[in-house]
Amino acid sequence: MSPPRLTDLKRDAILKAAAAEFRANGFEATSMDRIAAVAEVSKRTVYNHFPSKEELFAETIVQLFQASAELLELPYRPDLPLREQLSELLRLKMRTLEQQDFLDLARVAISEAIHAPERALPVFARLNQREEGVTAWIRAAQADGKLKAGDPVFAATMLQGQVKAFAFWPQVAMGAAPLGPEQQEPVIEAAVSMFLSYFGAAQ
Repeated sequence: MSPPRLTDLKRDAILKAAAAEFRANGFEATSMDRIAAVAEVSKRTVYNHFPSKEELFAETIVQLFQASAELLELPYRPDLPLREQLSELLRLKMRTLEQQDFLDLARVAISEAIHAPERALPVFARLNQREEGVTAWIRAAQADGKLKAGDPVFAATMLQGQVKAFAFWPQVAMGAAPLGPEQQEPVIEAAVSMFLSYFGAAQ
């Protein structure tokens, strides 16, 4: 494998610096000058990669959510029980939701969606274009006849919504502490049971 190019290394440094600054200060209070200083590149280099702060913010959010989605790439296994697989999927989801960096930047993104929807909506539109692991898993289980036919995005949203009600929204909106392992398991068990009771195909 060839070593990463210098321009790619600089781009990664800019994104990491931007993520840290947006988390700490929010969108409005973050400056391109400060991002350049933290990334140890010139301001011109920042603008060469990202023509505006809005575009840099959008890419930072997209990178964050894509990185978390990649942790959910658990392939469907027709030889394993649905409950076992779904439980593992939600444990992986919990791991992404308990990361403080993820929660901090998600809080900034949601704040922008409320106060500046014209800036945030294109970001969420980009996120919706990528099918995440839970949706792909549900689609495969439907094709295998183990789940009811229907919109897999709807089913994935319902499943993950049960988890986010306990392990995302209270933390983002009210500063609640992340759930510990002993608190996560009852949420996962209940979410999986409710999901299968509605979406499970009659055998």
